Amino acid sequence: MRSVTASASERIGKAKDGRRAWRERNRNAVVDALLDLYEDGVLNPGAQEVAAQSGVSRRSVFRYFDDMDELCRTAIERHSARVSHLFEVESLGEGPVTDRIDRLVEQRTNLFEAIAPVRRIAQLRAPFQPIIATELDGARKLLRRQLEQQFALELDQLEAEERDETLAVMDVLASFESFDLLRRVQGLNFAHAADAMRHGLRALIG
Repeated sequence: MRSVTASASERIGKAKDGRRAWRERNRNAVVDALLDLYEDGVLNPGAQEVAAQSGVSRRSVFRYFDDMDELCRTAIERHSARVSHLFEVESLGEGPVTDRIDRLVEQRTNLFEAIAPVRRIAQLRAPFQPIIATELDGARKLLRRQLEQQFALELDQLEAEERDETLAVMDVLASFESFDLLRRVQGLNFAHAADAMRHGLRALIG
């Protein structure tokens, strides 16, 4: 009797595990579908578009997420985790200034190119979703600290006011907003946008 009960319990447990795995796969498919739509330039996809892209029903989208805002937050968090390694600068603060500029530009441009579609969405959503706003603010502060560390030798030679002004301009030159302007509005390709950032930094501190 005990073995029969145990077997029944195992079957029930396996069935529950299977349902959980199925739910998780579908939930991931919905998140990935939204990210794919962002990549395709769809700034504000609806639930029906996400459902069609993911292969699940519209009703299922709201079975896994309370609303589109929650889905958007989840997608941005997943994307942030995927690109987290791109925030690292090799040999931070080490080497000749020209090498440090080149490494910084390589890191920034690769990062910005990878995050561009989702970053634009995050900036649009930030005023209405405090969690996204906090994440963006944290990323900006991290990138600014990297600049301070990467070019500490040059910045520390300046008087306080000039140092702050130089760092502020440097922060603008090496920002996502500037890179996005070069790529989308000015129409530069990736290599030329990187050269523009490099030339600006060299003119400022190189």
